[in-house]
Amino acid sequence: MSALRWLYLGLAVWGAVHPMYWFVTWFRAEGWSLMAMVDAWHANAATSGLVWDLTIAAVTLTVWIVAETWVRRNWLALVAIPATFCIGVSCGLPLYLFLRTRPVS
Repeated sequence: MSALRWLYLGLAVWGAVHPMYWFVTWFRAEGWSLMAMVDAWHANAATSGLVWDLTIAAVTLTVWIVAETWVRRNWLALVAIPATFCIGVSCGLPLYLFLRTRPVS
């Protein structure tokens, strides 16, 4: 496996673990309510802007994944979509790049 693929994989793992640490920390302090977390994401204009920025990036990444998967027939790459929406763009994007750069057989 190339150094670039290892880098993508490392970034995907970091993009999954690091944000989840903060989410779990928040849930432990505030309770395990997803709606309370969504409310916290819109606590002020700055956080709302960040949420919308990441949402637009996630939708754009999803469109790209679907379009390339359709052409390249790399169906495994579709797992990056739930990773993007369940974990975040910080995991979904490097995961997709890792899957996209695998050798074609």
